[in-house]
This record gives sequence, C-alpha cells and structure tokens, in this order.
Amino acid sequence: MAKTKSSLLNMLLTLVLVTAISGLVLGFVYEATKGPIEKSKLAKKNRAIENVVPAFDNQPVSEKFGVPIGAGDTIVFYPAKKGGEIVGYAIETYTKKAFSGKFKLMVGLLPDGTINNIAVLEHKETPGLGDKMEKKKSDWSVQFNGKHPDTFKVMVKKDGGDVDAITASTISSRAYCDAVMRAYNAFKKGGKK
Repeated sequence: MAKTKSSLLNMLLTLVLVTAISGLVLGFVYEATKGPIEKSKLAKKNRAIENVVPAFDNQPVSEKFGVPIGAGDTIVFYPAKKGGEIVGYAIETYTKKAFSGKFKLMVGLLPDGTINNIAVLEHKETPGLGDKMEKKKSDWSVQFNGKHPDTFKVMVKKDGGDVDAITASTISSRAYCDAVMRAYNAFKKGGKK
C-alpha cells in the first residue's frame, strides 16, 4: 500500500471533513438535549416559586409578567394566587455585582412587600465562601425572611445596613442584597397587579 504524500490540499480536505463531522455531531447532541435541559430549568424555576411564596393553587409561570427597570432590563414576576386572591409574588431577579459576575435569585414577596423567602437560581460564587448564600450550604439567607425592606435595611452592616454578611464573603453578601432590593424596587414600581 502506497503512502499518500502530505500536501496542503490533503490537509485542508482532512480538516474540513473533521470539522464538518464534529459540527454535525455537536448539532445533533444540542438538538437532542435542548428539550430536556429546558424542562429541567422550568422544573427548577417551579420549585423555586413553590419555595419562596405561600401555598397557591394557580400556575404562576403561565401568568408571569415583566416590569421594566431601565437599560433594557426587565424583572419577571410570577403571581401566586389562592382562590383567585394574590398570596405573593415570586420575583426572578439578578445582580451583576457578585464576586464571580452575575447571579440570579427568586425572591418571594407577600402582597405588602414583606420578604417571605429567597431561593438561589444560579451563581458562580466561590465554593465554601460565597456559595453559603444557598440554603443547602448554610442558613445565612434566613435572616431576610419576614423582613420588610422599608424597615429592614437590606445592606450589609459594614455599609450601614441590617444584614450580617457571609464570613469572608462581603462582596457576595452585598450582591445578594443588591438583587433583593432590585426585586423590591421593581415590586414598588409596578409589580403589584
């Protein structure tokens, strides 16, 4: 069997063939996993809604609405109702001030604006430090429950607020407070429907 001589044309054809096959495989895998990934994200969002507002009997995801907060950003509200009456709002909020960039929270507010509960949707904070904002890692976030942002200063104590910062993770704590206040400000702006 004769050995094929390496040439620019042979190398280009091989590269194009490998790239085309890889692209097709990646496209197939993406299409095959897109549906399950979306279902998983929706299930996580539904669990977060259930965790942050009182018991409800409607489908908050199907009744969601947005409140523009400026710069093209919108905060999404999921109204929770029982017997047709609002029992709370699950508010999908975010901050870009975190140590590792952006993270998202689901903040549950009662109809009067009191914080019912908060769940972390996604983050990239440092394991063992900033990730203590998650309930499964620590009970740090419990200090917000039952508090009203008009009387409870949602800022870390170093900044003159009422929030105890996560030890060695003041930046993450400040970012968490920023996301909570973004949700509350959107609620005051037009989230009560």
